[in-house]
Amino acid sequence: MPRTTRLSSSLLRTAAVAGVAALTLTACGSGSGSGSAGSSGSGSVKVGLITKTDTNPFFVKMKEGAEKAAKEHGAELSTAAGKFDGDNAGQVTALENMVAAGVKGILITPSDSKAIVPAIEKAKAKGVLVIALDTPTDPQSAVDALFATDNLKAGELIGQYAKAAMKGKSAKIAALDLAPGVSVGVQRHDGFLKGFGATDKDVACAQDTGGDQSKGQTAMENCLQKEPGINVVYTINEPAALGAYTALKAKGREKDVLIVSVDGGCTGTQAVKDGKIAATSQQYPLKMAAEGVKAVVAFAKDGKKASGYTDTGVTLITDKAQDGVTSKDTGYGLENCWG
Repeated sequence: MPRTTRLSSSLLRTAAVAGVAALTLTACGSGSGSGSAGSSGSGSVKVGLITKTDTNPFFVKMKEGAEKAAKEHGAELSTAAGKFDGDNAGQVTALENMVAAGVKGILITPSDSKAIVPAIEKAKAKGVLVIALDTPTDPQSAVDALFATDNLKAGELIGQYAKAAMKGKSAKIAALDLAPGVSVGVQRHDGFLKGFGATDKDVACAQDTGGDQSKGQTAMENCLQKEPGINVVYTINEPAALGAYTALKAKGREKDVLIVSVDGGCTGTQAVKDGKIAATSQQYPLKMAAEGVKAVVAFAKDGKKASGYTDTGVTLITDKAQDGVTSKDTGYGLENCWG
């Protein structure tokens, strides 16, 4: 009989950890090998980027921005992502692996703003600069800094626009939201209501969509069943908006219902141009990531930590401008979109 050798449990654990690290992290940029914490043997600064997923065009563009900035600043970038939006365990593993690999700073878009905090605190305790991109942690002070869209303002802009576009007509509002407790979704929703001059009591139907197009369609169908007279639709993002448009078109209502949204992706901006969405608030993921990489490189050079909140900008995009609401047309939007 052939002989078999049993590995010790410690060796198995070591092999498993190495395997996870290999699957979770990918690196690009200059430099390799060991060295002081946060720099490779060639002296380049090690930077980590952890996004919610690696398939959403928003995060794809964010990764592109980080890669470009890392190349410009001679940094070495490692990237990781959750398997799905909400995969906190995957993000925790990525954080731990990056700290073990000796990164100087980590940029992260938290899938779970609260649950990720203990892992972030452990990273910071080891001297790693942690910056949140796009989505704030809860509390926001759990990270050293935040580079993000002012999501309250993004919602407020489309709320102001919708109010102006209704021209005094009575509104029956449907709110197609993200998911309970997610800060980005809450801020955009609250901002829309503020800009429109409404409260949750004025919302005829509210449904969660997870930012998904098919779920957005189902949510809109449900809302039309509940309140057939809906004439204003707020959506958390453009995939949800396009889902809503599909449901409205099936009912022959696509011409008489105002849809407003947030994100400014290329598909969504084209939908504004095509008249499917009236207006959207455009944000800039590439800028978030680029600024984050620059902050980590600066920290590595002089020890000065980025702090507080940096607004990376938001622009209302529409081809049907309304008096009193600042906006740019879809020509500008398509030049600056992502995805």
